[in-house]
Amino acid sequence: MPTAREALLDAALTALAHRPWSAVRMVDLAAAARVSRQTLYNEFGSKEGLARALARREADAFLNGARRLLAAPAPPERNLVALAEWTVARAADRPILRALLTGAWQDGLPRPRPARPGARPAPVPAQRRADAGLPAPGELVAATAACAGERWAAGCEIAVRLALSHVVAPALPGAGGQCVEPDSWRPMTPTITSVIETILSVETRSPRKTMP
Repeated sequence: MPTAREALLDAALTALAHRPWSAVRMVDLAAAARVSRQTLYNEFGSKEGLARALARREADAFLNGARRLLAAPAPPERNLVALAEWTVARAADRPILRALLTGAWQDGLPRPRPARPGARPAPVPAQRRADAGLPAPGELVAATAACAGERWAAGCEIAVRLALSHVVAPALPGAGGQCVEPDSWRPMTPTITSVIETILSVETRSPRKTMP
């Protein structure tokens, strides 16, 4: 059984699939999660707190998924290719994660503002962590690279940055700088996958044993 907090976060994501954040009402989220409004406010403090918690959960889920992929019993270069492909698919399916990774927050998404300086700390530990601030795109990429360990951190960063270049590539002239529909992002082009494999396979044959 999901906790009340997880149920509320899930309800918020479901609501976002159908309406912009400005039209999402806390009372409706409480009803969808089958909890009281007081429980909702106890967990998040405010709608802004809920927005920060949504973004924090997306960042954490991405990093946890990256750790699992990088720990798979396969050659490291194959794990990094898998991570790049997964990053593209995950970003296509999850707009908040896409915004965290690229810094491009589309209209209709909750764009979390930092907690007000001097505000009383949230009573819920998970909310205190969310209120402490979210990673900037570069920080999230660096945290992902760190999941690969020192030996492969540089290669991991290359893989993730190539993946993100694929995420933003569909921005076409005349489209107002906006990306086209996410379905066009999948799968990654064979060329990008080949580039990652080439870079990393060369490194595995290198006598230096360290990424450049």
